[in-house]
Amino acid sequence: MLVAVAGFSAIQSNKTFTDVEGRRVLSVAEDVAAQLTVREALADPLRYHQLPSFATSARNLSGAGYVTIARPDLTVLTSQNPDELGTRLPLGDSMIGQGRSWVGVIGDSLVAHVPVMSDRGEVVGVVAAGVATPTFLEGVVSSPAEALTILGIALVVGVVGSFLLAGRVKRQTFGLEPREIAGLVEHREAMLHGIREGVVGLDTAHRITLVNDQARRLLSLQADVVGRSVHDLELNDRLVDVLTGRAEGNDQIVLRRGRVLIMNRMPIRSRDSAVGSVVTLRDRTEIVTLQHELDANRGTTDALRAQAHEFTNRLHTIAGLIELGEYDEVRRYVDRVSHTREAWHTEVSERIDDSAVAALLIAKASVATERGVGLRLTPDSHLGEVDDGLSADLVTVLGNLVDNAIDALPGAGWIEVDLTHTDDEVLVVVTDSGPGVAPDIAEEIFTRGFTTKAAEEGGQRGLGLALTRQTCRRRGGSVDVAGAVFTARLGVRA
Repeated sequence: MLVAVAGFSAIQSNKTFTDVEGRRVLSVAEDVAAQLTVREALADPLRYHQLPSFATSARNLSGAGYVTIARPDLTVLTSQNPDELGTRLPLGDSMIGQGRSWVGVIGDSLVAHVPVMSDRGEVVGVVAAGVATPTFLEGVVSSPAEALTILGIALVVGVVGSFLLAGRVKRQTFGLEPREIAGLVEHREAMLHGIREGVVGLDTAHRITLVNDQARRLLSLQADVVGRSVHDLELNDRLVDVLTGRAEGNDQIVLRRGRVLIMNRMPIRSRDSAVGSVVTLRDRTEIVTLQHELDANRGTTDALRAQAHEFTNRLHTIAGLIELGEYDEVRRYVDRVSHTREAWHTEVSERIDDSAVAALLIAKASVATERGVGLRLTPDSHLGEVDDGLSADLVTVLGNLVDNAIDALPGAGWIEVDLTHTDDEVLVVVTDSGPGVAPDIAEEIFTRGFTTKAAEEGGQRGLGLALTRQTCRRRGGSVDVAGAVFTARLGVRA
């Protein structure tokens, strides 16, 4: 501020100098040009030697820096600097060439040009009078009273403003010194990047303000995401909903490029106003994988239990018939039961060449039977031999879709499975006799990762349908639902 005031004072001083001194040097040049002897000397080349005395006299009497006389072609005839004799008079922006007087700055001098006119009105020469322009410091010193007054006022304002600004900064930084603030920032960065959980900070406009290394890895984010909106990143809708707060609740489950993430969002308020939010995320892929392995084991146990329950009922029936002495009926009942089971096993074995998928269908049939649900294959179903990777993916997709259908049926009903195997893909269609999925949530059941069964175990939804979609997409396929018909496509080559 002080520099600005000093500069303003110098500018004002220079303007005053230009106005006052400009009139003075113009008067000096006009006086010289108006002298008769000067006009006569310029008209006669033999009298050019008389001109220096006029120029020196005018300079001494007026106090001008210099007075120069030149011919009409601007050749210098007199100058206090001998090196300038015979050179061309500097013009700058002068209008002397048009026969008009002019005052202005040329180089570092304030100069006045005046034409010398003969009695016949012809230009016979030019008179130039000039004075050196003051420097910046000289401009300030030349008006000390004004400059000191303004500088004094500026000094008082600057001191008062500095105290007020320092107090405001202290309040905003909670009284911390710059060294302490730097230490806190370093400590925060060390903690932020040292924890195993991912941390993402967002402002009220949902722009990322901070992100640690773990969050970058879990969310597959680029290095330049800070300052960008989550809507501009390549994130799925479910993930955006959690980050922006549209999806509320604790321990939100989100799928991101093969990872199962548990996310929690906490709004941040400061002085009763919202300033943003912080989202923490944990990788639960390994835990979910173990959970699915346990679910598979539990499914096997359920299948064995269902078979044991079924065999127990049949043994009780056989025992009752024997006690009644109905031996022929016992033989027919055993034949009928054996034929039913062998027929299903034979049908699955003939149409399904992959042993893992065949075993899954046989096991799921027992679970469905215990629930009063019939499981059948369409007459055109066929699955040839596939590699281990596709076999495991088919077990995941088919198992989840069949489980979903069993859980969706309110009571007795049926489930139909259709498998089509081509050179490029495997088509899995699971249809049930239930009410089906409402059209308004047909997409939501996949993106939000819940099944059609009721919430269990603390209200957490399963991940069956979400994992089904992820598996299909990973193999270049898709999965969709229309009513009670789920259609999944898996590429033969992942």
